[in-house]
Amino acid sequence: MRVLIAHNKYRGTGGELVIAQTQAELLRRKGNDVDVFFRSNDEIGEDVSEVSVPFRAFWAQDTATEFSKVVEEFQPDVLHVHNTWVLISPAIYWVAKEHDIAVVQTLHNYRLMCPMGRFLRNGEVCEKCLGKSFAYPGVVHQCYRNSRPQTALAGGVVSAHWAVGTWKTKVDRYIVNTEFARGKFIEGGLPEQKIAVKPNFVEDRGVGEEDNKFALFVGRISEEKGLDIAIQAWRDAKISIPLRIVGDGPMENEVSDSASSLRNVEYLGRQSREEVVRLMKRASFLVFPSIWYEGMPMTILEAFSVGLPVVASDLGAMSTLVEHERTGLHFEPGNPSDLATQVRRVIENPDELQSMSEGARREYELHYTPESNYDQLMQIYEEAIESTATS
Repeated sequence: MRVLIAHNKYRGTGGELVIAQTQAELLRRKGNDVDVFFRSNDEIGEDVSEVSVPFRAFWAQDTATEFSKVVEEFQPDVLHVHNTWVLISPAIYWVAKEHDIAVVQTLHNYRLMCPMGRFLRNGEVCEKCLGKSFAYPGVVHQCYRNSRPQTALAGGVVSAHWAVGTWKTKVDRYIVNTEFARGKFIEGGLPEQKIAVKPNFVEDRGVGEEDNKFALFVGRISEEKGLDIAIQAWRDAKISIPLRIVGDGPMENEVSDSASSLRNVEYLGRQSREEVVRLMKRASFLVFPSIWYEGMPMTILEAFSVGLPVVASDLGAMSTLVEHERTGLHFEPGNPSDLATQVRRVIENPDELQSMSEGARREYELHYTPESNYDQLMQIYEEAIESTATS
């Protein structure tokens, strides 16, 4: 099969780019012809004028022209899109359909229903824009980049493409990572029959052997990840097992200062993927205190691959990814006291921890290997091609 993968990279690093790249590698490994069409928002202010961004967010004609040439040369069976914001724009869906190409879109966030893409405002879940023809509550609250004009742009682009039928008629299949996300997108107006659930995957890292008792956090150091909740739990409850924190982001100075004032919390900063895997193999459990719904946290899948149980917020994707008492434990979102209670349970019950470790590894083997993911992906591609042929 000939597959063209399109992705608009955000500024800085991002998990969506990693997913797009690993998907391309997997498809090639399985014998498919793969080409990629990538652009980066780092171009804004350098090769692309910032003044043009509001117009190209809706329709980037230069991208459409370039993309049409790529399509004509490569002649893909399927276009698989990961992100179009902001330089690629939804124009590529229309170009693909002009060439009778099947279109698949992975929905990594909730941007079609929320300008921020996270259903999160002021540290709490917010669904005020869900089901609205235009995200005016988000504009009022300046949800996107703390700016009414930029929020209006983000919401306006989505609304305009709802109005012209892009989301319902130019995409053959949508991929979401969890049943939870599928329910939200159906509630938001996407055709139910077009939404397929397929998780992400990670390579087999091999089972770890805990040899140094500590809890581990791995992720972006930002508000939505809820790290302040974990630090408060360790501070207030005086948890004995150390918490080691890996990652970087806008709150890293605050986290570093907090960690330096606590005996049992250590901030390690950004680490290589190899070092992260090594730490996961040595840790007792992973702490995942996120306060937003999440999409499909790759950190949890990495943990499962090495048999590392997860203590996670009972919210959104985490509620379904982590099965309470089988692959980890749930705690009440945003509640450091309940997090401390669950952490103590893990510490005081080594047999239960071992059982959850084995459950985490089984969960990986059943659902998150490259092989099982590839089979699901090819089925979705075939359905998209059939839908295009009969429309």
